[in-house]
Amino acid sequence: MILRSPDRRSPLTPLLHLYWRFSRGMTLGVRACVVDADGRLLLIRHSYTPGWHFPGGGVEVGQTVEEALAVELREEAHVVMTGPPAFCGLFLNLRTSRRDHVALFRVDAFAQPSPFVPTREILEAGFFPRDALPEGVTRGTRERIAELFEGCPRSPHW
Repeated sequence: MILRSPDRRSPLTPLLHLYWRFSRGMTLGVRACVVDADGRLLLIRHSYTPGWHFPGGGVEVGQTVEEALAVELREEAHVVMTGPPAFCGLFLNLRTSRRDHVALFRVDAFAQPSPFVPTREILEAGFFPRDALPEGVTRGTRERIAELFEGCPRSPHW
């Protein structure tokens, strides 16, 4: 369900973060920089928050980061990892909460057994050349791309 315009954050997001603050000591998410054979990057656009992002999501209790990454890639973009992801860093996401951390992985070995189909959560997904990214790529995603591919120093913050 699209709770608001895809260009604006849902009003429920702060309420969910307030709930997580009391129900969890820390939140952990995963994101994947998926790179295809042509060097293009996979980006997605959600229905509930603005901008283009790397695919990813939360790590659930009892789940490894690699398991969470595999689930999110499958659900959000119909991507199945065929090799191990490469860990790129752990970042504090202060824009979401003082308790939110994001583990970033690079995925080069994958298959996409079926094309992406829009859902209530993910409106668009696609592979883009680094020099032709869609308008609205989030600041955190742009910074991670610069760190991974342009040699920029890695920030500890998402």
